Amino acid sequence: MNCKFCESPNVIKFGKEKGTQYYFCKECKHKFADNQALPLMQTPTSQIADALNMYYEGLSLGKIRRNFIQQDSNYVSRTSPYNWVERFTKLAIKEADKYQPKVGGIWVADETVIEMDGKNIWFWDIIDAKSRFLLASHMSYSRTSEDARILMDRAFKKASRYPRIIYTDKLRAYLRGIEQTFGCEAKHRQGSPFDVENNTNLIERFHSTLKERTKVMRGLHTMKTAKQFLTGWLVHYNFFRPHMSLKDKTPAEVAGIKFPYRNWRDIVEKPSVLNVRRRTPRKRVKARS
Repeated sequence: MNCKFCESPNVIKFGKEKGTQYYFCKECKHKFADNQALPLMQTPTSQIADALNMYYEGLSLGKIRRNFIQQDSNYVSRTSPYNWVERFTKLAIKEADKYQPKVGGIWVADETVIEMDGKNIWFWDIIDAKSRFLLASHMSYSRTSEDARILMDRAFKKASRYPRIIYTDKLRAYLRGIEQTFGCEAKHRQGSPFDVENNTNLIERFHSTLKERTKVMRGLHTMKTAKQFLTGWLVHYNFFRPHMSLKDKTPAEVAGIKFPYRNWRDIVEKPSVLNVRRRTPRKRVKARS
């Protein structure tokens, strides 16, 4: 048994409460329970990981909570699933940003719209046709050439290379956005329906994926929060979600990324020294004589 807070093996048993064994760490002076949960938390890490996966697969926070009640008799609060998604999404984004994909020369860009808090929000995405790796996403209230440029610029920074061809629909904003970012280095081809190397199935699956992603965003009410979860969905899609068209590999695997975390559970169960929410141990006050 190692300490949940500092990973030290210098721990001793510290009694039981309601049948749960507690321990005390002689190094960092923290008390913790042997309950398969992170420090200062009661829900097992496996259930938290399930909540993250269900959320990014399209289940609402309310449905996730009902699932815990029905399947695990775990009456979590209404805000717990949201807090888990927010906390561990930040960790996943931080880890994923360390890696660069090896992508091909054909990229596909598209945009779609949903209503969020009474306003239309545009979601822009650009994907590598070879690995299906989602290079970049962007959110905006408009569909201008500047929005297209932001998307292309983010994709270029992630891939660190110029594409040979970029396929888009007939939205004119892409013309200037692509030109400003890539100049004459990339050919721009427009069309509807798309024809990527005579493979229309790619964009059809991509459109389906976009619709699934927008389900996650409908319960959000601010652009700041939505942008964070948009990036979290990008991590889920690229690193944790296997694709049948890729022989059950993830886009990250096909793009040559050796990501040390296989799923959301690996993220949740990161070494506690990196993952734990710190709590300052109470100082013992000597009694006056």
